[in-house]
Formats: sequence, structure tokens, C-alpha cells
Amino acid sequence: MPITTLDKAAGNTPSRRLFVYNGGFLTQTRIRRILDLSGWHVSLGKPGSTDDCVGVWGKSPTSPRGEGVAERTDAPILRVEDSFLRSVLPGRDGSAPIGLNLDKSGVHFDSSRPSDLEDLLATHPLDDTAILDRARAAAIRLADAHISKYNAYDPGDPVPDAPYVLVIDQTKDDAAIAHGGANAATFKEMLVFAQTEHPGSRVVIKSHPETAAGHRAGHFGPDDVSQRVHLVDAPVSPWKLMQGATAVYTVSSQLGFEAIFAGHRPRVFGQPFYAGWGLTQDEYPVARRQRTLTRAQLFAAAMILYPTWYDPCRDQLCELEDVIDQLEAEARAWRDDHQGYVAAGIRAWKRPHMRRFFGADMPLQFARTTAGAQEKVAKSGQKPMIWASDPAAEQGGWVRIEDGFLRSRGLGARLIPPLSLVRDDLGIYYDPTQESRLEQLIAASPALPGQSLERARRLQTSLRRAGLSKYNLDGEGLPELPIGPRILVPGQVEDDASIEKGCDAVRTNLELLARTRAENPDAVIIYKPHPDVQAGLRKGALDDTQALEFADVILPDVDPVALIEAVDSIWTMTSLMGFEALIRGKPVTCLGMPFYAGWGLTRDLGVAAIRRAARPSLDGLVHATLIGYARYNDPISGLPCPVEVIVDRLQNSDIPLPGPVNRIAALVQGILPNKLFRR
Repeated sequence: MPITTLDKAAGNTPSRRLFVYNGGFLTQTRIRRILDLSGWHVSLGKPGSTDDCVGVWGKSPTSPRGEGVAERTDAPILRVEDSFLRSVLPGRDGSAPIGLNLDKSGVHFDSSRPSDLEDLLATHPLDDTAILDRARAAAIRLADAHISKYNAYDPGDPVPDAPYVLVIDQTKDDAAIAHGGANAATFKEMLVFAQTEHPGSRVVIKSHPETAAGHRAGHFGPDDVSQRVHLVDAPVSPWKLMQGATAVYTVSSQLGFEAIFAGHRPRVFGQPFYAGWGLTQDEYPVARRQRTLTRAQLFAAAMILYPTWYDPCRDQLCELEDVIDQLEAEARAWRDDHQGYVAAGIRAWKRPHMRRFFGADMPLQFARTTAGAQEKVAKSGQKPMIWASDPAAEQGGWVRIEDGFLRSRGLGARLIPPLSLVRDDLGIYYDPTQESRLEQLIAASPALPGQSLERARRLQTSLRRAGLSKYNLDGEGLPELPIGPRILVPGQVEDDASIEKGCDAVRTNLELLARTRAENPDAVIIYKPHPDVQAGLRKGALDDTQALEFADVILPDVDPVALIEAVDSIWTMTSLMGFEALIRGKPVTCLGMPFYAGWGLTRDLGVAAIRRAARPSLDGLVHATLIGYARYNDPISGLPCPVEVIVDRLQNSDIPLPGPVNRIAALVQGILPNKLFRR
């Protein structure tokens, strides 16, 4: 039986020396780290022990060096290659792989001899229901998220109008061609067959990403274009491209493998690993491949059992699902940000964090004023960015930024760096007067596949068990509370934009308490002031006499999550604690219209949002809010990351503390008037 990724991650493989003769093994730290975690210690010199092995990179130009040493020393060979999901950008653009194929028998694209992957496909039972279910779910998710081996494309970019016949090009020096029973002439033959077998149909040739980037030449170019034949060298989603295809032709490209899961039976002119199993139409079959597989079996072997996957945030080996989470986060960041931004009016302390979130692929520019930002945008063609609460954001045309819903361990008003931010090019989540991207995601969430809803369900369980909220402040333990139906009323910052935009008759903390008492005369009302207000940093303070006119208990410093768990329901204007209460199964009454209201999940006494006609499940709301909308950046690796990594960091307090400059600035902010500090 094959060693699984979980076996490797658990340290169930012995450490062995791997002697290498290719500089990439030494200079590419990600590759060395994956090998080390897999039980291989990269070494120089000559094998001497029976446990020693020679490492070579696939069938690269340097592989004969290692092959020669292995032959002379009678050492086995480990062939290393990129896995079938690699990175956002190609390796020649500096991106590190997120997984490796470690093969002791051969290499997956060399049809002259069986590889470990071929042995899996030929002999493994591939009948485990759990693994096959994982395979089906993962294949659907890759298509839905537009994730491929390389991912530097925008799924929204147009592809040719359907229908068409899709012909897939490869780079001229691709080892998968020569070792897959093909050559340059095979590509010409394939193009002729595509036109002959589909008379009258348009033919679309898709260039390889490295050809489009100018790194390596392909087999097709402008000379092959005709009235019938069109060339697509722009970076577009291969999943979207395959949706419009009536047939797919390939030599040995991995896109042929993905075409199978897009519903095609590709016409194959080489001998790639996915040919010969009854899922392709093979021009040159491999005689020894006689087994018929289902799509799920092929995917399970190639994507779950064969590769060694790596989680770069947690620095550990992982499973395919974790890799999809990570690649989805990295691809989303690139797709959002690669055109670059000019940000207006951003405070100095926020700028490093903004660069980390939004400037990884294109340096983030800053301007003191909105006019200055617009001038830079006109010159650079980048997108204008602004903090959503800035009055200039009302003008429209801005990409708006705000704190996310799992922000930090500490207050933003204390200048604690954010772990999560939201980016909205349509509106902003707290403003119900106009549509936002979050509102669109929530409205679309009833159509989410089951595995996405299951992910949201697991996330809710993690949040509840870890007791996590937006700021995760260390609070006091709960005192003994009065007996009776308990209602929590969370105080808010009264000049907060969510109140200004989302409230009508009730707009202050005192009005909220009064309305709650009027509607619930016999309840035990517990008032929790907002931490920013309690710290004297924002507007909305009530003295105890005012609050106790309507409330029974004031609890300013207790753990908010423990308080939610201790009450029977929540009454709020627009507080995020209402959302956190929904996650914990508590009834929520809203006197305003926060993002989570108006969908049938809350009792709404505030202004109506007519657009909110969809009726999502709580799982759908959570997926839209915490997975689909918010963006996360890992404070340890500095990489875009999925929400689950941030949950781990918050749960384990694995977060670097802010530096002395931030602490001094926070002290100054507490002394000086708030308006002065904001300028």
C-alpha cells in the first residue's frame, strides 16, 4: 500500500539521505523542506549506505548526472517532480511548488516504464468510499474555484464564444512530450485531426502559460491562425475555456487531465499518465494499460494518493483539501491585486499591513489625498483604494477596505495589526443602502455545493470550541447572573458607519436599551459596553445610572463569547456580536440592518432591505462571510491564507506582538483628540 500524506506528516517514514546533483535541490528552500518533511535528507557526495538514495529532477537535462551515480553505486533513484497543483505563477516567475511527486519507480509522464502513479492506477483497489467521495468533492471544488496547476488568470476574463474545438499547446522543451511518445510533428498532426474530424467548427488553440509569459516557445503561433483557427494566448481560466468546448485535443498536457473532470473525453495524441484507462480517446495507446477506471478513481490516485502535499503556512505536510484551501487564498489575492492599487488617506501605522495584504504582486502606492490618488491612478492604470469609512468613499469608483470579522487579538483602536481585511469593489458590507460583494455572496450561497457548506459547518465548530470572536480580548470570568430569560444587549460605537447607514429609529445605545426593555419587561437585560467605547476611544459611552434605568446588569470586561453562551437571546442594532450569536445558535433580534439581517435568520425590527430576498442557511451565511468575502494573511509566513489558518493562530496565540512604534502610537491616540489623530 502507498504511504499517504498523513503517514508522512506523522513522521511514519524513516529519514534517509538523498544525494543530489542538481543545484535546485540546494537553492530552492521549499523543495528541500518538503523532502525533509517526507523523510529525505538532501546530501552532497556519493551514496554509501544501503538506505541512501539518489535524487533527480524528473527527466530534466541534469538527471543523467544522478542516473550515472546511481548506476555506479547501485543506489535507487527517487525522481522528483512538481505535483499537479503547483502555484499561482509558474516556477520561472519565482513561485515555489505546493506539492511534489516523489516517485521511486519512474516519472509519471514517462510512458516507457511504469511509475508509482501508473502502479496505483493499475493495481490499487481504488474502492475506498471515503477517498472516492473526497475525490469527487475536490474535483468539483477545483472547477468552481478555477484552480489549475498554474493560476495567474482572472476567471472573469472572456474566452471565445462557444462552441469551438479546443486544441492544447505545450512548450517545445516539455519532457512530457518526448517521454510521452510524441514530438513536434505530433502537434501538427493533432491540429489537422481537430479540423478534419470537426468540419466547419472553429478551432481554438490554447497556448501554455509559460509561452504566453515569454519564458518558453510553444508549438503553435500566429502562423497557424486562419479563418477557422484562433489562438488564445491570454491568461484565461482553463475550466471556463473547457466549458465552451465541444471537443478537447491534447498531446500530453495536464489540461487534458482536467478536461476529463470538465466532462470531456479528450482526444490524446501522446501517452500521458491519464491515458489508457477508458476515459480518453487514445491515438497511441499504451499496451500495458488495460484497466478501466472511473473519473473519481483516476482523480483519487493522481491527486490524493500519489502526491506529497505541503502547507506553507503551517509548515507541514497536508492533504489535498488543505492545498486547495491555500491555493484558493493565494489565487484570489493575485486575481484581486495583480493590477495594483493607489490607496488614499491611509494612516501611517496601517500602511505596512496594507502592503502585506494587497501589495505582494504589485507594489501598493499611497497618496495623502483622494485627488492625489486619482492623479496616480490616471497615470498608472491601477485601481483606487480607500478605507470604507472615509467620506470620499461615498463618491463611488473606489475599492473599499475594512477590518474583517476575525480581526485580531486586541483592538484596532489600539493599533493591533489585522489578520483579516475585506475588499469590496461594489459597496461595503455594513451599508445596506447599496449592494455589496458580501450581499451578492450571501444571496448566491443557497447554490453552494455540499462540500462548501460542510466546510462552513466545520469552521463554526472550530470557532465555538476555541471561543473566538472579532477581537478576542481576554475578559473576566462571568459573575453569577440573575435567573430568568436573559437578553444580551451589546453596546456599539454610536458614530459607527454601520449605525449611520443601517439604522432608522433606534440609533444610540440608550435607545437600544429602552426599546429592548419596552419589548421585554420581564427579561434580565445584560448590557455590555463596546470595548472601544469603554477604552474612551470612540463615541457611545453611557454612565451606569443611564444604563441601569433599563438594564439589570452591566458587564464591561467579561469574555463576550462566554457571555453569548450564557444568555438566551441577543438584541442589537448592527453589532457583529449578533453574527457571532447566530454561529452559537442564539436567537437574534436586529433593530438595524446589519449584513446578517434580512435573510430570514434573524428577527428584524429595523429598516427593510428589499434586495435580500434569498433565504440562505446559516452555513451559507458563514461561508459567504468568513470564507468567500474576507481575506486573511498569515502573520507567520506572510502569505495569503485560508480562514482555518487564522483560527489556528488565534486559538494558539501564535501571533507576533506589535512593535514599540505601534504601542507608542496607540498611547498618543489615547491622549490626543480622535479627529486630530485620524488626519
